[in-house]
Amino acid sequence: MLIEYLFEEYPQWDGSSEEHAVDKLQELYKASKKRFDEVPIFKEKAQQAVVLLQGGDERYRKAWQQICSVSRKEFDQVYKRLKVSLEEKGESFYNPYIPAVIQELDSKGLVAESEGAKVIHLEGQNIPLIVVKKDGGFNYASTDLAALWYRLNVEKAEWIVYVTDVGQSLHFEMFFTAARRVGWLPKGTRELPRTTHVGFGLVLGLDGKRFRTRSTEVVRLVDLLDEAKSRSKQGLIDRGRDDEWEADELEQAAEALGYGAVKYADLKNNRTTNYTFNFDQMLDVRGNTAVYLLYAHARICSIIRKSEKDIEELKRIGNVNLVHENERVLGLHLIRFPEIIEDALTDLLPSILCEYLYNLSEVFTKFYSTCKVVGSEEETSRLLLCEATAVIMRKCFSLLGITPLYRL
Repeated sequence: MLIEYLFEEYPQWDGSSEEHAVDKLQELYKASKKRFDEVPIFKEKAQQAVVLLQGGDERYRKAWQQICSVSRKEFDQVYKRLKVSLEEKGESFYNPYIPAVIQELDSKGLVAESEGAKVIHLEGQNIPLIVVKKDGGFNYASTDLAALWYRLNVEKAEWIVYVTDVGQSLHFEMFFTAARRVGWLPKGTRELPRTTHVGFGLVLGLDGKRFRTRSTEVVRLVDLLDEAKSRSKQGLIDRGRDDEWEADELEQAAEALGYGAVKYADLKNNRTTNYTFNFDQMLDVRGNTAVYLLYAHARICSIIRKSEKDIEELKRIGNVNLVHENERVLGLHLIRFPEIIEDALTDLLPSILCEYLYNLSEVFTKFYSTCKVVGSEEETSRLLLCEATAVIMRKCFSLLGITPLYRL
């Protein structure tokens, strides 16, 4: 659709350069979608363009590669800020495998003709799974089946997790059922190799509707990160940190707080439910926020620094004695960490880890308010308990993709 629109609007463009504002993909996509919905001839040409692209047409493929290049530059900038690394294999990578996969499905009697398309009828479903469209083009199902075949047979994957919104649940249910019928997957959903669809809910605005800008545009993640960092930096300046810290330390702290706040606000909620995006709440220094947790971690590090003790030496020669009730409560909470990791992994719910982390911070606060650490008779034991808490918090931060701060 987008490629066909570009060829119509810029007839001289051959897809080999970034001329004609090709980098403004969002605006161009909106315009092409409008034409697709309103002009039947363009819709037909756009659908045929998909078939040509999937068939390897050089002109369309060159244009597609240029669009991918422009998109990838933007994505890479965001991934870098979020400290995310990916091994990319786009849908097109699996195109060469689709015909053989469809043939295998057909040879096992799973494929039927329906109104010119090739489909798989599945028990309990009112609609079939389309694997080849009536115009001969492929769709998400055909690509997903080819990708699954590749991952199972070439990459030898044992557990494949698909992360999309919950609105695609039916597609994955049908796709997984087809894979079981052809014999690629075992009948038991917990047996290996296995596939799991991790569905997530919508992000809502303060008005309770899908999160958008005032002009009803989709909100860009990069803009949210910029705003979160800006607000975090201003909060640090309001606390006088710009007078105490070097400029680069201020920037790093603002990034850790801002980016961490956005990540944590998303991960702390049960992934299947909708949640409301609210900057004021996610950047609050109180409550279940990344900002609160990062401050809590920095406070623990400050306690250890103020003791002026070599914590590594204490770990070598010291012992932990859980005498006070709140010491025992904290110790018991700490040793639950492996169990929590197992639960979060089993159910694929990062929110379980977030809840544990927040509760750990609360339990530590109660311990520290009732048990003197520095200068007490139990100083060594309690410093080791502080260190154990900080270590577990950092492990949680690492798993959640949040950068810890050691002073604030």
